[in-house]
Amino acid sequence: MAKPTTPRPTRAKAKAAAPAAGADHNRPRPETPSDYKASKEELLEFYRQMVLIRRFEEKAGQLYGLGLIGGFCHLYIGQEAVAVGIQSALKPGKDSVITGYRDHGHMLAYGIDPKVIMAELTGREAGISRGKGGSMHMFSVEHKFYGGHGIVGAQVSLGAGLGFAHKYNDDGGVCVAYFGDGAANQGQVYESFNMAELWKLPIIFVIENNQYAMGTSVNRASSEDQLYRRGESFRIPGLQVDGMDVLAVRGATEEALKWVQDGNGPILLEMKTYRYRGHSMSDPAKYRSREEVQAMRDKSDPIEGVKKYLVGAGVGEDEIKQIDQDIRKIVAEAADFAETSPEPDMAELYTDVLVEQY
Repeated sequence: MAKPTTPRPTRAKAKAAAPAAGADHNRPRPETPSDYKASKEELLEFYRQMVLIRRFEEKAGQLYGLGLIGGFCHLYIGQEAVAVGIQSALKPGKDSVITGYRDHGHMLAYGIDPKVIMAELTGREAGISRGKGGSMHMFSVEHKFYGGHGIVGAQVSLGAGLGFAHKYNDDGGVCVAYFGDGAANQGQVYESFNMAELWKLPIIFVIENNQYAMGTSVNRASSEDQLYRRGESFRIPGLQVDGMDVLAVRGATEEALKWVQDGNGPILLEMKTYRYRGHSMSDPAKYRSREEVQAMRDKSDPIEGVKKYLVGAGVGEDEIKQIDQDIRKIVAEAADFAETSPEPDMAELYTDVLVEQY
């Protein structure tokens, strides 16, 4: 087995990319963001959402082990601060979100009912895609959540299309397009960057750099492993952010939204984060040591981090425990709903194939 590569730590909460050699040093650039100043109520909501994602994903892992979830299943455990920090700054029903196949957390962070998400995982009629999308292909036009995409990097080009739609319709919305460090080496990503900057599309490209893509360290797989610099040749500025700190994520998102909404075009956020589980439920993650994973849990866990903020804001241990109990109940009810809901009727195979009925 190859010696695991220890992920490089993020030295700052957020830093802006320095202009590339030969770049126009006089062109405008976003400010280096500061941590978001959250109220006590906001901190409680961040904590609630992050715990919901963590417990939901743990339960999904259990149901997968029991054979109630089939196919692929990619868990978001460890990355909760990214989706919660970013999407807490968005306006549901106005701003659009698109991501890859590690999508459960993003849906929960956008306020979608855990029951219909879990029912989709188990392939039931009550699922948000009527049991036909499964873990990787969830979708909600109502919430402006456009997937859930299994093809690596495909969502970036589709996200550029969503950004174009926002600009064309002049609806004031912004698209957030998430992708991973593995997808950051896909060619269609850079075609999308080029078009987004040429047309000044209102889109925030977010690289969730969880350090390992499928199973290879970003330091070994990417010649430029400081991924926030990847947009420089397209004149897209980048920010590198501590993706394990929800306040750092929210602060960077506020700056990114300001940049895009001021008509400057796209911006790139690299979220330095870490997944505790394997790439998918079928991945034993032998490419890294248990000690490395435990060290990240001990030093950088996003939920423990926000818990410290709560204590500093005067929130008592009893109130925190009550949230934990409430979340466990919500997740248990979602699992029960998913297990007892009926499977789709066979006729459902022939719906949603074409836009219209013929």
